[in-house]
Amino acid sequence: MSVQPLAAEIKGDLENRVSALSAKLAAARENVHKVIFGQDEAIGLCLTAILSGGHFLLMGLPGLGKTRLVDTLGTVMGFEHKRVQCTPDLMPADIIGSEILGSDRSFQFVKGPVFCQLLMADEINRASPRTQSALLQAMQEYQVSVGGVTYDLPRPFHVMATQNPLEQEGTYPLPEAQLDRFMLQIDIGYPSATAERQMMLATTGAREDKAAQVFTAEEMLEAQRLIRRLPIGQQVVDGILQLVQAGRPEQSSLAAVKKHVSWGPGPRASQALMLAARAKALLEGRLAPSLDDVVAIAPAVLRHRMALHFSARAEGLALADIIRQICMTIA
Repeated sequence: MSVQPLAAEIKGDLENRVSALSAKLAAARENVHKVIFGQDEAIGLCLTAILSGGHFLLMGLPGLGKTRLVDTLGTVMGFEHKRVQCTPDLMPADIIGSEILGSDRSFQFVKGPVFCQLLMADEINRASPRTQSALLQAMQEYQVSVGGVTYDLPRPFHVMATQNPLEQEGTYPLPEAQLDRFMLQIDIGYPSATAERQMMLATTGAREDKAAQVFTAEEMLEAQRLIRRLPIGQQVVDGILQLVQAGRPEQSSLAAVKKHVSWGPGPRASQALMLAARAKALLEGRLAPSLDDVVAIAPAVLRHRMALHFSARAEGLALADIIRQICMTIA
C-alpha cells in the first residue's frame, strides 16, 4: 500500500472516532444539564479538563452548585468518585490513608479516599497547608508514598477541588505550586433568571431528574489518548507560545504586564493550552483547534497562574483586564 492511501485511511479513522466521541460527549453534556441548569460555559470547561486528563479548581460563592456539578460529572463519566470535606483539622492521613497495626501484629496500609478515579476536595482552602501538600504527589505523579512504599492510584485520576472566594477565618490560600497543578480554574457565577426558574421548579417538586452514566472509565481513558492524537497547526502552537510569554513580565512586550504582573504562567500553562484547545475543538465536533479556541480557553488556564502587584489594584486593574490584553496579542 502506498503512503498516500495509508495516510488517508488513518485520517479517515481518526475523523470517524472524533465524530463518534463528539456524539457521546453531547449526550454526556445533555445528562449533566438534567441536574445542573445553566452554567453552560462552566460545564464545557469541566468536560474540557476531564478530556485533557487534568485536574480543575471550581471557584464560586456557596450554594451555586459546585459540589452537585462534580458529583454529577462523576456519575456521567462512570468514575469511582469520593468526596473529602476539607476542614482545618483534616490530616494528610485522612486523604491518603495510613498504616495500622493488624491482628497479626504487622502493619497494614489502609487506603484513603484518594484511591479513586475522581476525588472531590470540597472547600480545599479550608484545609491546612500540610494537608493541601498531601495532594501534590497524587496530582502530579498519580501515586502516593506511605511508610517508604509507593502506591499507584487508579486511572484515570482527577482531583476536582472547590473553593469559596470569601476571605474568612479558617481559610488558607493554596500555594502557587499546587495551583499550577490544576489545569483550569473554572469560575461559577450566579445563574440566569431562566436557569434559576428551572432550578426552583425541578428541585422543589416530588421527583427530580437524575443523570445517567454515559461513559465508562476505560472509554474516557481512550478519549484522553485520542485527544493527544488530534492534529494542531503550527500557527496555533506559535500562538500558544506567544500568549504564554506575553504573560511573563520578564519576556512580555506589554507595558501593563511589565508594570503590574508579579509572576506569570510557567510551562504547564503551555501544556494545558495545547491539550485544552484540542479538547474544546473535539467537544464542538472539530478535528483540529484554532487560535479562537486558545483565546477562549486562556482565562481558565491563566487566571490562577498569574499574580498582580499592589500597583495594579491601586489603579483599579483586575487580572481579567491583563489577561484580555494578553489574548489580544494573538487574536
